[in-house]
Amino acid sequence: MFRIQTICTGNICRSPMAQFALARAFGDAAAERPVAGEEPAAVAVDSAGLSGWEAGKPMDKRAAAELRRHGYPDTGITAFRAREFQPEWFAERDLILAMDYGHFMELSLQAPTQADRAKVMMLRAFDPALQTPAGRPHPSAELGIADPWYGDQKDFEESYALITAAVPGVLEYVEQLLANRRESRHDR
Repeated sequence: MFRIQTICTGNICRSPMAQFALARAFGDAAAERPVAGEEPAAVAVDSAGLSGWEAGKPMDKRAAAELRRHGYPDTGITAFRAREFQPEWFAERDLILAMDYGHFMELSLQAPTQADRAKVMMLRAFDPALQTPAGRPHPSAELGIADPWYGDQKDFEESYALITAAVPGVLEYVEQLLANRRESRHDR
């Protein structure tokens, strides 16, 4: 199982929208492109916030409305509860996606090992429109997704658009990592 976690501040806006978008995309990809002769790789996506301010609370109603507008099932949205990130989760995750540069820096500082720091990346670094000939752009404030909590529904729409623009790049990255893992197992 390949485990991805999306991280924002309180886990009620950006990171749940990213969690739902990525989970849907990986589910669709597994159904559409099974690898011949192999079980499709299972990918689990969850989310958390760096603060405990919102822990136990439901998703922001504007984030939930944006997900519903895009056809996500209401059962998952209403069941969602915010959680605070726990440092021991570094060992349990393969990829940790920060929604803004502050989250990226905080997670990088909390990471107990260099291998754990390497798991921390910014979600928007995977947006194919932002790719450079040398690969993903270096994490920076320009790659952040502003917190829509302070705005209105339009801000949630913009956040969702930035999130979903990065989803194809995350899929490609994870599929390549999993293909490399399969190859290294076959080479042994």
